[in-house]
Amino acid sequence: MSKRQLAMVMDLNKCIGCQTCTVACKTQWTNRNGREYMYWNNVETYPGDGYPKKWMELGGGFDAAGDLQPGIIPNIEADYGVPWDYNYDSLAEQNLIDDKPEAGWRPETSPTWGPNWDEDEGAGDFPNDNYFFYLPRICNHCSNPGCLSACPRDAIFKREEDGVVLVDLDRCQGYRYCIAGCPYKKIYFNPKISKSEKCILCFPRIEQGLPPACAQSCVGRIRFVGFLDDEESQVHKLVHKYKVALPLRPDYGTQPNVYYIPPVDTPPKFDAEGRIIEGSNRIPTEELEKLFGPAVHEAIKTIKAEREKRAKTGKSELMDILIAYQHKDMFRLDHNYYVEVAKKKGMKPLPLVDERYVAGKYTKNLHFKVHA
Repeated sequence: MSKRQLAMVMDLNKCIGCQTCTVACKTQWTNRNGREYMYWNNVETYPGDGYPKKWMELGGGFDAAGDLQPGIIPNIEADYGVPWDYNYDSLAEQNLIDDKPEAGWRPETSPTWGPNWDEDEGAGDFPNDNYFFYLPRICNHCSNPGCLSACPRDAIFKREEDGVVLVDLDRCQGYRYCIAGCPYKKIYFNPKISKSEKCILCFPRIEQGLPPACAQSCVGRIRFVGFLDDEESQVHKLVHKYKVALPLRPDYGTQPNVYYIPPVDTPPKFDAEGRIIEGSNRIPTEELEKLFGPAVHEAIKTIKAEREKRAKTGKSELMDILIAYQHKDMFRLDHNYYVEVAKKKGMKPLPLVDERYVAGKYTKNLHFKVHA
């Protein structure tokens, strides 16, 4: 077990599906060298088949007895989709002379699937009760990772200092049992090097005082990052104090450390005459329970109660946290802690490059001098 656990909370009520987080991750980590199809961060439209296709039906995770469940390894072409390019030469030729210039925008190959393939496609009976919402996903850096348990090479491990789950590429032999064992299918096979790779929670950034790329770039301010044992962190308060941040598919038994604020306010339903059905909710309760477990009801109840309290009294710590007035307050990265860890390992600590997010359980002095 790791000494501390770094975690992330995502507020689904604020995600606008802009994919800025996806692009930030892709350009920083997975834009070449066999990683082209990988999306360590992606934003899916729910309900939808997701990425890879129908990932919730591919097995993995643990049963009630704690036994690892069999899983299916997604096919790169069929379930992820081979990355495609566009015929730009054809576009240039047809732009002015063809009466159907849109022909030039077609991919060079016929795509079969891709990240957020079913973007903005809802479910239900339009226009009475149709709905959708956005579901950002990264590796959950679980406390009981299915990928780690499935690996016969002991190539997957949790960092002792912060619980980040990583792959030792020197030990990995590309067996892909880890992909089958992960119920979220958030570990990928790199065909160019025959190794498994995955989200690293941007730990090189965190050690230098920067949040993960997906979190820092988020225009909706939906992502909070901090340590679960830091009682002053927003992550601790959302997960443990107010209990409004819930893990995705807790029934998988992996104990995820990425949490979600569930959708609270959704459009009401309409009756046969087109009139609003008061008190109705378009998102089926069973769908939210499927994603976040039975605790979702109490979480939504708490958020609504705190909202009413804020309206009446003007005060609510929970509402202040969720509004996220100051971007810097969303991250407590505990720079001093990482400095001490590096010293104990006999390593030179990485220099702090951004002092805005240094607050944390072990970082009391917020006045650092940042060196270029």
